[in-house]
Amino acid sequence: MNQPETIADGWHCPAERTLDLLAGKWRPMVIFWLMDGPLRFNELQRRLGAITHRTLSKTLKEMEADGLVHRKDYGEMPPRVDYSLTARGRSLKPVLQAMEKWAQTHAGR
Repeated sequence: MNQPETIADGWHCPAERTLDLLAGKWRPMVIFWLMDGPLRFNELQRRLGAITHRTLSKTLKEMEADGLVHRKDYGEMPPRVDYSLTARGRSLKPVLQAMEKWAQTHAGR
């Protein structure tokens, strides 16, 4: 099998960038919960369950830097911040749906 050549942006496989954006336990789950609309930090943390405050904060900052999540700060006291998916984040919906379908078909094998 031939080794793929490195493409212009440094990735070797077209799927590699997508996998990088979805890497980690929490990113796909954050996208899943934000698909229905914006959520505040604490509500997102409740829905995710076992995630720590620090891990969720780090994950959201990374996803914001990757252009997947938008953070809206209302500048109020007490602080009010909503997180939502960007168009780029929403574009991952069919990818996650395909992963869900695959898991339903092949779970337990």
